[in-house]
Amino acid sequence: MMANLHAGLAALAAAIADEKGTTTIMGNLHVGLAALGAAIAVGMIGMKASDVVGRNPGSATKVLVQSILAIAFAEAIVFYTLFLVR
Repeated sequence: MMANLHAGLAALAAAIADEKGTTTIMGNLHVGLAALGAAIAVGMIGMKASDVVGRNPGSATKVLVQSILAIAFAEAIVFYTLFLVR
């Protein structure tokens, strides 16, 4: 499914190419999709962390450390996309 989406986006970008032959919409679209994915991931990490701490309050410190690491890795995807696209 993602390959079909990427192929469709590439065809759309080829149709919208400017005079130099470079596309301006694909970079913005990739960054937007990466940001959306990271936002969903951070929300899911927070949801699961609060569920775990609710079931076992004694594990709050360990869960907090693991959640912060997981959120940092999820946010890093957006930064990788920004540096690779721009």
